Amino acid sequence: MSASAQPSPWVALGPGHSYKNMMTKHVLLIIGGGIAAYKSLFLIRELSRRGISSQVILTKGGSQFVTALSAGALTNKPVFTDLWELDETGDMGHIELSRSADLIVVAPATANLLARAAQGVASDLASTTLLATDKRVLYAPAMNVRMWEAAATQRNVQTLIDDGALFVGPDAGDMACGEFGEGRMAEPEAIADAVEAALMGDTSLDALREPKPLAGQSALVTAGPTREPLDPVRYLSNHSSGKQGYAIAQALADLGAEVTLVSGPTALPAPLGVTRVVVETAEEMLAACEDALPANVFVSVAAVADWRPATRTDKKTKKPKDGPAPLELVENPDILKTICAHKKRPELVIGFAAETHDVVKLARAKRLRKTCDWIVANDVSGDVMGGDANAMILVKEDGEESWPRMDKRAAARKLAREIAKALK
Repeated sequence: MSASAQPSPWVALGPGHSYKNMMTKHVLLIIGGGIAAYKSLFLIRELSRRGISSQVILTKGGSQFVTALSAGALTNKPVFTDLWELDETGDMGHIELSRSADLIVVAPATANLLARAAQGVASDLASTTLLATDKRVLYAPAMNVRMWEAAATQRNVQTLIDDGALFVGPDAGDMACGEFGEGRMAEPEAIADAVEAALMGDTSLDALREPKPLAGQSALVTAGPTREPLDPVRYLSNHSSGKQGYAIAQALADLGAEVTLVSGPTALPAPLGVTRVVVETAEEMLAACEDALPANVFVSVAAVADWRPATRTDKKTKKPKDGPAPLELVENPDILKTICAHKKRPELVIGFAAETHDVVKLARAKRLRKTCDWIVANDVSGDVMGGDANAMILVKEDGEESWPRMDKRAAARKLAREIAKALK
């Protein structure tokens, strides 16, 4: 079976990548034995530049191409090579290594490493760590083109995909052996992009192995701000980062839903396994949402501008000499209300209420006014817009449920499970 026929495990990269808010993320990098091992040193630096820390397991083969001293100098952490060596974590160091990282990256992932990982062979520190991990693994294959195309390698790749692994590359090009074709390890920047994309989603294997209660269901999610242009230079917008909407889209996809994410301008990579439609204005967002119907659930997370300029000039507006010019505004379409009244109305429609005061009272009123099923209310008077955490209040017809402040991805997974129960 050709691995190219299975696109979803290959990390899909969006047009923009966020280099912020990754300071708490930690990657365990396994460097395999291949000529591309030298690229892994550049990968460490690129991840560090993006605020992602690394620790290295250097295989015996990898040490033929790079040194533990080089990797340790770049990570500023001990480099591990031997299954039996002890460190401050104690006798079960390989277990601690496998659990403490947010993501495991194997680069280069040789044919030998892929085979041992697929078959569950635990013959050295690298393979034992891969077998013991409860986190997702991202492989960057690197090998001769014939080895990559071999039926055995493709079987092993498919086994790893079925187990929840992610892949980036390999690329096509000239190889050290003199041949040309697929087998070159992806470039460090591309692997770093894939790492960021993976870290945006749930990287735990437990989430991958649980039943998919939303399999066969479709979801439509909006996220981010809208921009309402005044002229080619200026626009009206807000502070929404899109993080909560992107996290919800990822959480729904993780539970098996077919997800369409309609996104305003953000710096976030596309969630894994999600179809992303990028728009700019409220009118464009509404049109994209209507095009994506029918859907089983609609989650309206985007911070849509209520108003837009009545006119837009094709040239930059110059500063008036006699004081500020009046700004005439017209009302934007109400996306949530429109979808609630749509002839293809989803079975479950969920709105968001970002408030700075009287949060529950205003959310109750909004649910009735928009005629949606649920409202997720949150107090945005602090650092919620643009931040990494959120405290949600789920408002339904029969009452409210307050959730504690948590990471936006955890909040998204909690909401996704509530959606799955409602659609069951």
